[in-house]
Amino acid sequence: MCCFSQPVELVKDTNIFARSDNGRQFLVYSMSYAAPYELAMVLPLPVPPDPSEDAVRFINLQRYPTFFDDMRRGFPPRMLYPLGRGATAISLDAPKLRVHDVGDFEASFVPQIGDFDRLDERFRIPPDAWDRLPAYHDYGFAVFKLKASSTRWFAGAVQKLFGGSVHKPCRVHPMAFTFPRRNPELLYFPTVHVHDREVRPHATFDHMLYCQPDAMMEKYLRRWEMSQRRASEFMDVARSEGIVGSDQYCWRLPLNGQLQNRDTLVGEGGFLPEVAQV
Repeated sequence: MCCFSQPVELVKDTNIFARSDNGRQFLVYSMSYAAPYELAMVLPLPVPPDPSEDAVRFINLQRYPTFFDDMRRGFPPRMLYPLGRGATAISLDAPKLRVHDVGDFEASFVPQIGDFDRLDERFRIPPDAWDRLPAYHDYGFAVFKLKASSTRWFAGAVQKLFGGSVHKPCRVHPMAFTFPRRNPELLYFPTVHVHDREVRPHATFDHMLYCQPDAMMEKYLRRWEMSQRRASEFMDVARSEGIVGSDQYCWRLPLNGQLQNRDTLVGEGGFLPEVAQV
């Protein structure tokens, strides 16, 4: 999934698309969420060490809010069986990180963990959370600032009786960008969860992963399903801002249920989150 800088009440229906691009990778991300405060969604990225502050290029998909609706049309409707059941010091006067307007979002690229101090405190992940995720010590991070959700009309006493989210789920147009890859032979999907500023070994997944892999990667897609047609037959390629390869097929894989809390990598030496042993 992703990491949130503030507690969230609900995250569901996550869709992620990935495609190789000459040593870089396109990534498109969408989900529904409910949160009482402004917050940031943080996506760790395996960029080469010491990246420049302009290493990530953000892409505005405001004109293509149905990106994943169209993507689904490339696959036959069917029951999708789940995979499972059920810090560096920084100067106080360091310049703020650049903020990009990307449709409904403000976005920033954080080159390394120590640079989170250059963001508003509301949009940071606590340093001790990264201490429990040592694999990310030299990653970069794409940060998207999200609005607070509006309150449901039955919030309060009724919510105490029946539970659930007090705030209405928000769904925003897909977030998209391209970044330089540390390992060009792997496609990366940010699926690690930090939803309440805590890191746990297992997490509840509600994901659909999509990709357009290089030909040499197809042997690593045995558990994935290929689209029936080429992307140009079901996607509006012109509105995808170069993200979707028109002549390529797409692949998809559902990740649902209690799984290991880790990212997903496709290719030689890659891995999928497996069923949680609880």
